[in-house]
Amino acid sequence: MPSPASPNLANNDPRSLRQEKARKDNTGKIPDRENTADAAMPRMVRDRPFAWLLLVTGAIAWLASGALVLEKLQVLIDPNHATVCDVNPWVSCGSVMKTPQSSVFGFPNMFIGIVAFAVIITTAMAIFAGARFARWYWIGLQTGVTLGFIFIVWLWSQALYVIHVLCPFCMVVWACMIPLFVFVTIRNVVHGVIPAPARLAKILGESGWIISALLYVAVIASIFFAFINVFIGTSGY
Repeated sequence: MPSPASPNLANNDPRSLRQEKARKDNTGKIPDRENTADAAMPRMVRDRPFAWLLLVTGAIAWLASGALVLEKLQVLIDPNHATVCDVNPWVSCGSVMKTPQSSVFGFPNMFIGIVAFAVIITTAMAIFAGARFARWYWIGLQTGVTLGFIFIVWLWSQALYVIHVLCPFCMVVWACMIPLFVFVTIRNVVHGVIPAPARLAKILGESGWIISALLYVAVIASIFFAFINVFIGTSGY
């Protein structure tokens, strides 16, 4: 009388073995479903490239904010202190620091950057370590980055059309906020944190650098036209 089939015998079926082998990667390990799904997404919204973008933009902006804090402290100690980026009447961190716009909330704006960009850097390092954040965290990050971007746009408009002076360290922060805002938003759309049609998510996922480049062009053009007298040499300086 035939003995009952052992479960192990089913696992040794040639077809099952071929299917199992097909599922294995070059290291002999079965690929993680999350890693497979991640690889199918646009490059800049995959975990590691996105984490690198957060780390680079966050670190540069944090250093620029730190430099502004140090210069602000020197200005508070000595109102006549010349900052390292006091180049001429139109390019001067010191002049901008003495305006009401530099302390909108009752304390120097750069302190916000020190805290906010530290969060960005921490998020990047956590992603490198394999962390998976809940949807509420991404919504919170999106809210913070969006409010930061709006604030930066307002400061940019004040510098160009009200103060008429550019702050180089501030401009470094502007430059970092553009790709940071663009790619955090795109990442959240592609991953479903922000509801959007699949076609829109696909288009955005492939257009991040184009959108960033267009925003950079818009900023450069606005600076050129706001200071056109300086650029064409009719400012008298």
